[in-house]
Amino acid sequence: MRLLLTGLLCCGLLTSAVMGEEWRQFRGPNGQGNLEAKNLPTTWSETENVIWKTPVPGRAWSSPVFADGVIWLTNAVEIPVDDKNAEGKDKKKSHVPGAVTFRVVSIDAATGKLLSDTELWTSPKPPEIHSLNSYASPTPVLDGNLLLCHFGELGTAAFDIQTKKVLWKVVLPAALAVGAGSTPVLYGELMLVVSDGMDQQYVVGLNKFTGEQIWKTNRPKMTGTNGDSHKAFASPLLVKAGGRDQLVAPTAQWIASYDPATGKELWRVRHGDGFSNAPAPVVIGDLVCVCTGFFKPEIFAIRLDGEGDITESHVAWKISKQVPTMPSPVIAGDAIYFINDTGVASCAKGSDGTVLWTKRISGNYASSPMYADGKIYFSSQEGKTTVLRHGDKYDEIAVNSLDGQLMASPAIIGESLLLRTNSNLYRIGKK
Repeated sequence: MRLLLTGLLCCGLLTSAVMGEEWRQFRGPNGQGNLEAKNLPTTWSETENVIWKTPVPGRAWSSPVFADGVIWLTNAVEIPVDDKNAEGKDKKKSHVPGAVTFRVVSIDAATGKLLSDTELWTSPKPPEIHSLNSYASPTPVLDGNLLLCHFGELGTAAFDIQTKKVLWKVVLPAALAVGAGSTPVLYGELMLVVSDGMDQQYVVGLNKFTGEQIWKTNRPKMTGTNGDSHKAFASPLLVKAGGRDQLVAPTAQWIASYDPATGKELWRVRHGDGFSNAPAPVVIGDLVCVCTGFFKPEIFAIRLDGEGDITESHVAWKISKQVPTMPSPVIAGDAIYFINDTGVASCAKGSDGTVLWTKRISGNYASSPMYADGKIYFSSQEGKTTVLRHGDKYDEIAVNSLDGQLMASPAIIGESLLLRTNSNLYRIGKK
């Protein structure tokens, strides 16, 4: 963990946010969903330990970010479809609105008061997405006055939070088929975006002030001709190891690391035929742990000091049972916790991948878990959050329920939690 924290300091991504004063990107200051916070709530409901609850109309699974007392959300408000041909579509797998308005919402962190709701642009005929996805699933990155937003093939933009204006917008083409999922990260003046579609797969570095493309690197060559098995949705992770900065970016069939300044590929690992992988990587010691996606979900633990194709030399261990395809793992001390999509939670040793315990928890899961204050938080699509005590045995503290779906990953603000459901944003803690 020290390696990761040092790397993010060098990248300018870690600030005084260690205690929850800021949360500027997906999964918090280190991008891994773990924080040295204290006195976080363990029990809540619609009537208990709710500091405030603010309606956020729309359909968006992006997580909140905040700084300077203001919370920022990306949002997608859908205009109902008016297409008789849509009647025959498989509603379990696809979601087709008539149009989508992309928006940025700001909320006062102390009171929950809605401060602004600004339209970025409207897509009159967006492509269909998976019924479990939204048109605003990637979390934005907050950097000074810039809110850097990504909506997959429907647009990537910089929004000025002072003037409420779009400073620039570019389109990064890729046929994602089921909607966007990968969240961008910031490296100095570069916004780093992964775009792994059915037709093309690449990583790109954009100037955060202008949107100019500084570098673009194609992914390792895929096998097979089925484009559906070439797409992926995992968010990348910045890490410093072996004296160098790295952008670890999983994709279908491969896990690859890049120099974030130039896009040069540093190393690659072939993980098999996995695809549509959504979990973000996490780092424990000198290993990066990556989920491989559908077909054969596994966790690969890879040493970070390699060069070139290191498939045969740098994979330290693998876990092949109850591995998620949507929720990311989380690190706590020397352990890795993860929960699969259907609610089977596990804890394993980070040193060798030995599974310490496995336990079924009710519900289905897409939100990534969080570790803070000695506790693990697992939030389900059904609105329940199970709180566990960190340890080598399953130790449940509480199960808490809110109205609505929990698809977005949580955030920490001071001694409280931010939980975004499909209809509201909650600040959970003692009033």
